[in-house]
Amino acid sequence: MSKLTLNERVQILSLLCEGASMRSISRVTGKSINTVTKLLAEAGEACIDFHDEHVRGLNCKRVECDEIWAFVYAKEKNVDSAKNAPTFAGDCWTWTSICADSKLICNWFVGGRDADYAEMFMNDLAERLNNRVQLTTDGHKAYLSAIEGAFGNEIDYAQLVKQYGAAPESAKGRYSPAQCTGAKKKARIGNPDERFVSTSYAERQNLTMRMHMRRFTRLTNAFSKKYESHCHMVALYTVWYNFIRVHKTLKTTPAVAAGLTDAPRGYDFIVGLVEARAPKTGRPKKNT
Repeated sequence: MSKLTLNERVQILSLLCEGASMRSISRVTGKSINTVTKLLAEAGEACIDFHDEHVRGLNCKRVECDEIWAFVYAKEKNVDSAKNAPTFAGDCWTWTSICADSKLICNWFVGGRDADYAEMFMNDLAERLNNRVQLTTDGHKAYLSAIEGAFGNEIDYAQLVKQYGAAPESAKGRYSPAQCTGAKKKARIGNPDERFVSTSYAERQNLTMRMHMRRFTRLTNAFSKKYESHCHMVALYTVWYNFIRVHKTLKTTPAVAAGLTDAPRGYDFIVGLVEARAPKTGRPKKNT
């Protein structure tokens, strides 16, 4: 890492956030894959710490949550036959929450899709919010007990339960989602305003994640080889999305819209976070 210049680190980080693969970044920059991997790990750890410390005290009014599928090392059905499969190999779900007004990613969590992970995700979200919010999720049952446990009655919560028909004949044998035939809005806790029961922003955020993180791309050989690398990329992406990327509708970054910072940041900001965490080297100066 000490051999990389500021411009080289900025270039690698920008390519990572624009959806390039690790190998392609190595070829484009002329740096070894180990160098790219090491920078991702260090930037990911720095971004985890930064997000955890600074994305708090949020004054959101409406929040939407969703979870997006990917896999680590091998798909769940192939883990048993995979050679040297690491811990956490198999299906991997990334839970995200987004503020409907500022488009800020409030929190994220990588793990399974059962009730235990939903509980950890919702407890973390509750700690970051300053006030009562209206929350919308899909019909996943794990949300019910998790939200009740994290917020009690201090929330207006509704589920948007989508109904799907059969996949068209022309799509059989290849990936194609079933056609959505309708959706039902179900109030679960408090008094949610039916006009704002929606998961559109959360689902659009899922598309942005798939476009900007190569390991989330469907039907390709792009996937995370390690759980830790998956988490590091999500952490880097989240700080980039919140603090660096200017939202086309907002004309600024979500972090500025949410009042977390005064102006959009650059990739050198992430480099600064990495350097701040780096251990100090060299001999201490003698007092004269």
